[in-house]
Amino acid sequence: MTQTETTPETTQPTGPSRRQVLVTGSVVAAAVALTTACGSTTTTDGGDRASSGAGSSGSGSTVATTDVPVGGGVVLEAKQVVITQPTVGTFKAFSAVCTHEGCIVSDVANGTITCQCHRGQFSASDGSVQGGPPPAPLAEVAITVSGTTITLA
Repeated sequence: MTQTETTPETTQPTGPSRRQVLVTGSVVAAAVALTTACGSTTTTDGGDRASSGAGSSGSGSTVATTDVPVGGGVVLEAKQVVITQPTVGTFKAFSAVCTHEGCIVSDVANGTITCQCHRGQFSASDGSVQGGPPPAPLAEVAITVSGTTITLA
């Protein structure tokens, strides 16, 4: 009589492990939360919405001086620029990209530019860090003010 030798079959995983699924799900959830926190405030007409609640032009390259409140400002997300009016008739523009982790700043009020991601705060006068984790000031952006129109240079 002949004896047949059998070898145990090796099982190969057919899909991702439970751990891989959980880790991937956590990463996706974190990405969605971050995207929502840094989400767009673009209006339905394609223009940027001012953080003060006032509208800006549809092109995003010009803003009416009346749309920029004294002590406040407007965030042009599509252009990644924030325009402020620290004192009556003085307009400044800075990069709207927070120097901490690259979120777009969300708000300008009471002389302070705020990033909601980690509560970073910058001066509306010179872009310097006023609080929170940002390691560096916001870079100044060139603008031209002509009459009642502010134009990004």
